[in-house]
Amino acid sequence: MMQEVYEWLVAYGWVVWLVLFLGLAAIETLTLDLFFAMLSVGALAAMLAAILSAPLFLQVVVFSVVALLMIILVRPVALKHLKAGTRETRSNIERLIGEAAVTLEPVGSRTGTVKIGGDTWTARSGDGSLLPAGEAVSVIRIEGATAVEPLRPAGGAAGPFGQDGGLTGR
Repeated sequence: MMQEVYEWLVAYGWVVWLVLFLGLAAIETLTLDLFFAMLSVGALAAMLAAILSAPLFLQVVVFSVVALLMIILVRPVALKHLKAGTRETRSNIERLIGEAAVTLEPVGSRTGTVKIGGDTWTARSGDGSLLPAGEAVSVIRIEGATAVEPLRPAGGAAGPFGQDGGLTGR
């Protein structure tokens, strides 16, 4: 019985690797962390070894080595490139971070509005300082659908208030 299973694996091992490849690729579509994609590449390499009539133990070695190399060498580089998208690939909210804005009314730690690229947004100053109307600022962080928080003067200058948010020199 075991001899028949082994003979079938030798004859049709590539089918097993193909099913494993497709299964791991399907799992990758659910997880999206590139781990199962690297394993599926290993299964693809083992399938190629099976097609070339490599013994079963060598197919398993090929799968293990290729999958391990993909996880160690390729996955970190791929994740870095996927997470560090270019300005053109960032979402609408992400595109606003770093953009210049102008305060339309005084912006404090709880209230205020700014104009960012022609749109009006509610805003808060993260450090609690009061930014007067007409102040040029840049967006540091977006929280929620409409809140812009905190703001800092454009160019990193302290503005009319000191770095600590209070009046200086008095």
